[in-house]
Amino acid sequence: MNTQPSTAKSGTLPRVLTSAILIPAVWAAVWWGPNWLVAALSAAVAIIALLEFFAMGERLGFHPYRAWTSLLVIIVFAQQWSAAQQASATGLRDLFDRARSPHITLELVLFLFIMGVAVIVLGSRRALAEVFPSVAVSSAGLLAVVLPFSTVVRLHGVDKIGPQLLFFTLVLVWVGDTAAYFAGRSFGRMKMAVQLSPNKTWEGAAANLFGALLVGVIFGYWMDVPQYQMLAMAALGSIAGQTGDLFESAFKRSAGVKDSGSILPGHGGMLDRIDALILAAPTVWYYFDWFVMRRNG
Repeated sequence: MNTQPSTAKSGTLPRVLTSAILIPAVWAAVWWGPNWLVAALSAAVAIIALLEFFAMGERLGFHPYRAWTSLLVIIVFAQQWSAAQQASATGLRDLFDRARSPHITLELVLFLFIMGVAVIVLGSRRALAEVFPSVAVSSAGLLAVVLPFSTVVRLHGVDKIGPQLLFFTLVLVWVGDTAAYFAGRSFGRMKMAVQLSPNKTWEGAAANLFGALLVGVIFGYWMDVPQYQMLAMAALGSIAGQTGDLFESAFKRSAGVKDSGSILPGHGGMLDRIDALILAAPTVWYYFDWFVMRRNG
């Protein structure tokens, strides 16, 4: 007896219900929430994703410094929030306060991380054979997951159009993923990366890019940004997002797991949900910072 249709149906309902709850909640936080709230919620998401990343590492015998690295996540997002506030300072008083206040940079955060890891290593009773893999997986989690994802705070913190810019980034990832899924199922033939993700096709990748460009066109009419700049950000964000998706798949295949976790019914883990955003968000942010904000500023 073939149970595949019922199994697929049973997996679709939790997926739809989870999306029906998450999407309005995320939209409300991005659109109406202050930048500090977005930073706090994003930090919580990053910690969950980081712990899932560490759980995959532990399957390979790597034992990370969970508590210390998780603490650094909070500091990273606090730094990004502080940088966003300084960048949007207006008026002589704000500019004066910004000039005399100490600047907490990401370089300083990384220094604190390494210093803390060094203290833990020297004061720990772990076997010396564990030091190298423990430092490696802790650093990888911070560099490959937390730091790039933290740019969502900078996107949201852009003066006047921050919520629109972050919403644009989220939508181009969501629409691109959806377009790729249906295109791949409907007429996908050319496999993209069989070892990493057997279901991904080049047709799906093209649909992802097309969907992202469509989002760029629509948001270009809404935001006070030149249309060609929106299309460039959409195209680069789509490519980066698909790269992030495959990058996380490489970690999962290496650890021998299908999903990074099970916290989101029908979707897998938190890392599964933000994998594309991890690289798409910094791509959009740095493009906007370098080619839109600085040129117009």
